[in-house]
Amino acid sequence: MTKFAQLFPGIKPVIAMVHLNPMPGTPLYDADAGIEGIYRAALQDLTALQDADVDAVMFGNENDRPYELQVDVATTAAMAFVIGRLRDQIKKPFGVNVLWDPDATIALAAATGASFVREIFTGTYASDMGPWTPNAGRAMRYARRLDRKDLVILNNVSAEFAHSLDGRPLADRARSAVFSSIPDAVLVSGAITGEAAKMQDLENVKKALPDVPVMANTGVKHATVKDVLAIADGCIVGSSLKVEGHTWNAVDPQRAKDFMAIVKATRI
Repeated sequence: MTKFAQLFPGIKPVIAMVHLNPMPGTPLYDADAGIEGIYRAALQDLTALQDADVDAVMFGNENDRPYELQVDVATTAAMAFVIGRLRDQIKKPFGVNVLWDPDATIALAAATGASFVREIFTGTYASDMGPWTPNAGRAMRYARRLDRKDLVILNNVSAEFAHSLDGRPLADRARSAVFSSIPDAVLVSGAITGEAAKMQDLENVKKALPDVPVMANTGVKHATVKDVLAIADGCIVGSSLKVEGHTWNAVDPQRAKDFMAIVKATRI
């Protein structure tokens, strides 16, 4: 059995985002609220998502804008501190994502005991953050050195805020990434956070990778989740579960419950 199947046996998982408030040192950090404010907001979102019975949660620093390709160590440390304080409250499998830094993401997973990570591990991109050339080999070896060979690696092969400089079709890039860089699942995204991946992209990648989990990474909505899960092997959802569906708002408990009700109806 694969690591992905062991983590999510017999289901197409819904991984729900806990978007942490901006970290210390970032332009949007709220110094008055401080770390305690980040913790309280995260606890509120975590509680709402678990009450909705999502399959897993993922902690990310989506609001650390402008984004960086190598984050300050303070970001990883602050995220580890917040997640550490939440550990006793986490009842679901959880993952982490430090945008857009694979090594920091692996380090955070090792420090917190996360079961999975999401990042851009492969490819070459022109991005809002400048030239983007992640190194899957280095990141995977780092996980091994930190004794996390059990870590489930979710590789986003269609980076947000970026354009791939690789001229191959997305499905070919995804198939190549699986061969060369051995992720446990492949993610397909829209152009930016909250924007849906094209259904045709999902279909093409899944057709190219029939034996590898392929997940929709962005923009899955109440109205589309049934169709998405008819193709994909799961999804990651954030904005749709927020108050008014807005990325930077708190999780709306009722929207989260309604979303999961639709998902569970597809599993009958």
